[in-house]
Amino acid sequence: MNAPARPLRARIHLDALIHNYRHAKRLAPAARALAVVKANGYGHGAVAVARALADEADGFAVACVDEAMELRESGIRHPILLLEGVFAPHEIALVDRAGLTTVIHNREQLDWILAARPARRLDCWIKLDSGMHRVGLAPDDFAAAHAALTAAPQIGELVAMSHFARADEPEHPYTERQIAIFGQALGGLRIPRSLANSAAILAWPQSHGEWTRPGIMIYGVSPLPGAHPQATALRPTMTLESALISIRDLAPGEPVGYGGRFVCERPTRVGVAAVGYADGYPRHARDGTPVAVNGQRTRIIGRVSMDMITLDLTGIADAHIGAPVELWGATIPANEVAQASDTIAYQLFTGIGRRVPLIHEGV
Repeated sequence: MNAPARPLRARIHLDALIHNYRHAKRLAPAARALAVVKANGYGHGAVAVARALADEADGFAVACVDEAMELRESGIRHPILLLEGVFAPHEIALVDRAGLTTVIHNREQLDWILAARPARRLDCWIKLDSGMHRVGLAPDDFAAAHAALTAAPQIGELVAMSHFARADEPEHPYTERQIAIFGQALGGLRIPRSLANSAAILAWPQSHGEWTRPGIMIYGVSPLPGAHPQATALRPTMTLESALISIRDLAPGEPVGYGGRFVCERPTRVGVAAVGYADGYPRHARDGTPVAVNGQRTRIIGRVSMDMITLDLTGIADAHIGAPVELWGATIPANEVAQASDTIAYQLFTGIGRRVPLIHEGV
């Protein structure tokens, strides 16, 4: 099969992925770390990510059974946690056969697990709602759930977990409140604890516990606003790149793209790159959103269309048809593109379209 002619591709730097996971481990040296690979490894390719981390990771976390089975069927034998647990009782048999670990976050799941008769003892994580208020047992219900699971012969290892709502706001006291609620609910129970997502690994060392759950940080993006000393070591794991497919010179007053949103204020050299919102590039990227051509920073001008974007090439040396265009990566941080598009890097990564090939490099 011939290589695709369209120049758009997402290069996945597996060496950077491993570096970032190791950094997460260094920041919480007493904890084990589940690499979060849900949503196809945040758009990076879950199987390739898991294989690259096979000699490093203490385990993996996914959203659901389907995502876990993709890893199992690819040969991954590490612990795999189902962050949303099972959605129906019949899934417990698959959890049993595949050797998965499941989260329990509501009374129905607890009842299903207690009624199950698996062939092996099931490891479970009990999720407490400490203030996120999406899923999780109420603090007053935790002790009873823990006691019931401890008494059940079909239950193996237990871990207590919760999730932070505002850990990406290092100055906000809400995270300290959640830590306190979590601790009060567990009381004197001797049970491993897992609170820390990427933001908490970086900014809330008091939350690290026995298990951490690094997600966006292993893909090279900090979830924290502005610069943070613990985030400077992260390396971008994805480079989304394309190439110039058209160049033209426009006079002052000429509009560019749909609706004429951008109007040239000076003689402007306009380039077109082969990428658009059908590929996952944000349609709402504003004029001025950064992009790099030939390694030089410039800007988007005009609306993003389905398959193309228009760029300001004025002052870009040797801009020619076929010149490389970086949408995000080492030169253009994904967080900058996200901010200019009123979104977050998580959405950029997970929104990569299926016609964008993922090229895994480095391991």
